[in-house]
Amino acid sequence: MRFRPTVTGSTLAVFHIMKTILFRLIAALSVVASLGQSTTMRAKGNTLPPVGSNLIAIDVLLDPDRMMVVKANALNDRLRGDYPAGYSLDATHAPHVSMLQRFVRATDLDAVTAAVASVLAAERPTDLQLTVKGIDYVMWAGVAVTVLLVERTPELMRLEEKIVDAVTPFSVSGGTAAAFVGADANAETVAYVETFVPKSSGQNYIPHVTAGVAREAFVKQLKAEPFQAFGFKPDGVSIYQLGNFGTASKKVWQSAASSTMR
Repeated sequence: MRFRPTVTGSTLAVFHIMKTILFRLIAALSVVASLGQSTTMRAKGNTLPPVGSNLIAIDVLLDPDRMMVVKANALNDRLRGDYPAGYSLDATHAPHVSMLQRFVRATDLDAVTAAVASVLAAERPTDLQLTVKGIDYVMWAGVAVTVLLVERTPELMRLEEKIVDAVTPFSVSGGTAAAFVGADANAETVAYVETFVPKSSGQNYIPHVTAGVAREAFVKQLKAEPFQAFGFKPDGVSIYQLGNFGTASKKVWQSAASSTMR
């Protein structure tokens, strides 16, 4: 014979009240945990996206050493001499070697940085020996976006592949200009981030440092000039929120190596 408890109306009422209290307590604890996570992120020096932003466009990139920064700035000066409306290389247009550009949810930024940090624990990007082999350009929104081409090496390609794999679980589609710093990214920039994987990754990955923009005729002249290859090394890895033309506009995270060397 099995015992069957008698359920009365008063018992059900008490049960519903206790369930409501429990749900409210869980919700409150979730808010506290979320606030705690945000505070930790700021304490590490990260800059959180504005409240209400669903997606942000990010660039996981190599911070170049002083040699590359000097060379990129010299080329940028020539580009702006031809096209004064172009941009200078500065804190909101930082010279860099992109490894991955993606749309991610702002709420996943902590998880993205943790995934990238786990890759860097096994890889040593500051040991990379890289070489710039020439100048090239691509027409973008009516101007020639001009780059210093970096030779691909097995070590760089392996690092790029691992970064792509680490961030893939957090990558999403459907980003718009609102995901970029300034919310004014042109259609070409939005499409480039949307299709970076697979169009600009893996075997299609072309490492480069963007130096600025100018008129196509002028950049053709630059490309035809003799070019002296030079070497450089990364100082570390950072994650930026992108601006228009794929510029590294707002740093949201940097590796320990980057912070130590700067």
